[in-house]
Amino acid sequence: MHQHHAGRHRLTAMLAGAAESFDRLTVSLSPAVVAFLRRLLRAWSALSVPLLRGAVMLCMGMSLMVLAEKVLLGTVSAAANVLRRRQRRPATHDVPVQPDVEAGGGSSACFFPMVLVQIPMYNEREVYQLSIGAACRLTWPADRLIVQVLDDSTDAAIKELVREECSRWASGGVDVRYEARKDNAGHKAGNLTEGMRHAYARRCEFVAIFDAEFQPSSDFLARTVPLLVRDPGIALVQARWEFVNADECMLTRMQEMSMDYHFKVEQQAGSSLCSFFGYNGSAGVWRREAIEESGGWDDRTTAEDMDLALRAALLGWEFVYVGDIKVKSELPSSVRAYRSQQHRWSCGPALLFKKMLREILAAERVSAWKKLYIVYNFFVTRRVVSTFFTFFFFSVLLPAKALFPQVRIPAWQMVCVPTATTLLNSAGTPWRRSAHLVVPWIAFENAMALHRFKAILIGLFEAGRANEWIVTRKSGNSRPTPPGLKRRRELHWLELLVGALLLASGCYDCVHGHGYFYLFALPQSMMYFAIGFDLLGVHHTS
Repeated sequence: MHQHHAGRHRLTAMLAGAAESFDRLTVSLSPAVVAFLRRLLRAWSALSVPLLRGAVMLCMGMSLMVLAEKVLLGTVSAAANVLRRRQRRPATHDVPVQPDVEAGGGSSACFFPMVLVQIPMYNEREVYQLSIGAACRLTWPADRLIVQVLDDSTDAAIKELVREECSRWASGGVDVRYEARKDNAGHKAGNLTEGMRHAYARRCEFVAIFDAEFQPSSDFLARTVPLLVRDPGIALVQARWEFVNADECMLTRMQEMSMDYHFKVEQQAGSSLCSFFGYNGSAGVWRREAIEESGGWDDRTTAEDMDLALRAALLGWEFVYVGDIKVKSELPSSVRAYRSQQHRWSCGPALLFKKMLREILAAERVSAWKKLYIVYNFFVTRRVVSTFFTFFFFSVLLPAKALFPQVRIPAWQMVCVPTATTLLNSAGTPWRRSAHLVVPWIAFENAMALHRFKAILIGLFEAGRANEWIVTRKSGNSRPTPPGLKRRRELHWLELLVGALLLASGCYDCVHGHGYFYLFALPQSMMYFAIGFDLLGVHHTS
């Protein structure tokens, strides 16, 4: 009670000081302007506390929505893992990798479907050899496999290098087709669409897609294609990503923790609940019939992979996620590359949701439960509500609350729910490897929510950057910039501004506060500064 009265007295003194400052600032203004500003100040004084209390109630509801979603996905994924261990499933690689000549099979066409492997590229000097080599080493009969390199490079020297690499593998007996367009209209979606127009591509029953930095193991097709052969209702088999540069820097370590949750929990739960999840754009095998029936690739958003998956799901096609099949990939190791990737991954789904909401609700081939999952869980809660709550509650509402002690936030909302949500979020992370990074990882995700929420707003309102496509910079075998070599650091002013506000509010709460908000605000401000000053990632030399 004493703290409450003390807080009220501090607020009264603060308002009185603000009134005196207002009087000094308005000496030179006209009486009409002064009167308007006074009314505005009185209105703000009367509305600020009710608005903050309303924001607290809103965040209460959002926090419970997010927690319920995490509990549901965590429970389903855990149950799926337990059932998979107990059941003795037939091996996924039950299609032979060589024709059984002794049984009378003289042609691989009797045993193997035609598979097209597509590798879209754009100025991929650092990784083109890795991806082409991995695709050409896939264990599959040479006469039943076509590797299609779709090169959208604008650098003539890189195009020549990629063409020579394709020729080298072709001379070794692999059917490699090098395809280059005159322009890069439609970006990746346009590139894949153009690749499917070739006559040889239309002869293939299944299409495996790998982005330029992906390196599938040689048995990838032998473990995924049989799932599609066995069930004609399956449109997509998605494998899990693993990362060759996860230990490169703090930025990649924290990305790995987030991606572990995405694959181990979100993708697994979606596959188990209703045979639907967002296609990751790489390391998956599609049934060509499903691609064509769904209308093919569309470049209307930067989430062309999710777009195709959603349209296929609304036609009744099912997806399967196989987490024990892992494909090597690479994480963005610079803050700039990661921010551009997250902008695309947040803006694209928001714009897609806006464009397809009516179509989802009107779909006749899917159940009401699947529609509810797609709208409420997949889009609203996971992408919009979770991002807005994470940014607004921790970076806006709590700092504002430090100035208004009469606005109370229940302990369960401030401590219990975020702690439970964090523990569920870290369910996919190997604790022996990353337990010591949980606290900075939480601060990192809270800070990145600012950038993601801005991208979501751009997508929902179709602002100028709604369809901005920046190819993520890869490092391949290149090395970080040596410590002695100076490089220009990019400043991110929005993160620096929020970091300064958190620092100021944390210091105010530490000196004049009645709680322990500064214990959160000060470390969180440091993470905003680390991102704003470009301190987390590395830069690479060619």
